[in-house]
Amino acid sequence: MPDYAEDLAHIHASGFTALAEVAAPRIVALLGQPHGLVVDLGCGGGVTTRALVEAGHEVLAVDSSAPMLQLARRAAPRAHFMHASAFDVELPECAAIVAVGEVLSYSERSLDPFFQRAARALKPGGLLVADLAGPGRVPDGCAMRTWFEGEDWAILVETVEDADSALLTRRMATFRRSGDGWRRGEETHRQRLHRPSDVARRLRRAGFRVRIRRGYAGERFAPGHFVVLANRSRSDRV
Repeated sequence: MPDYAEDLAHIHASGFTALAEVAAPRIVALLGQPHGLVVDLGCGGGVTTRALVEAGHEVLAVDSSAPMLQLARRAAPRAHFMHASAFDVELPECAAIVAVGEVLSYSERSLDPFFQRAARALKPGGLLVADLAGPGRVPDGCAMRTWFEGEDWAILVETVEDADSALLTRRMATFRRSGDGWRRGEETHRQRLHRPSDVARRLRRAGFRVRIRRGYAGERFAPGHFVVLANRSRSDRV
């Protein structure tokens, strides 16, 4: 899982919450009336967590980044929090599991063990909602360079996709105001790129009914980015 150290966590929460802000009300609508625990994996700064809590849900928010969890606690103090990886946390019995922001792509492991654990944790009919990264984000072998800035931060990003290994590498240089100067940091994140058809097949094998969408609320994501809506089979056998 990515580090999201203090400065990158601040930058992400300050300038990169658009996806969570679009996803949150759609997920709340999909869940309907509260009827059990919702697990928010990779909760980040707490945008989705806050929306779920405000809708009346009991929420367990999980993130592998301690600075991200600190921000989420401020955003949604009534939620429960756990410092852990989405791939290692022991999932409790729950009504829904959500993972917004390509959380399930931040591991080179197979998704099968996670889907099996999710199926065991979800109540019959329970919902798994996640968006993942897939092939086609950037032309193979090319480096896409972008930069963004805010009031007290800036970030330079180089993104490279390797089609042979199905990996996306994102190298980031962060700059954050510190006193009269600026503090520089670096992080490198890698994502496993998953084909929607393969994800759907693995979910069905784990006991889910699956729908694939190009966005949360009718919007069309960038190439290679998709949403999975998966309901756990109502059978007691998984």
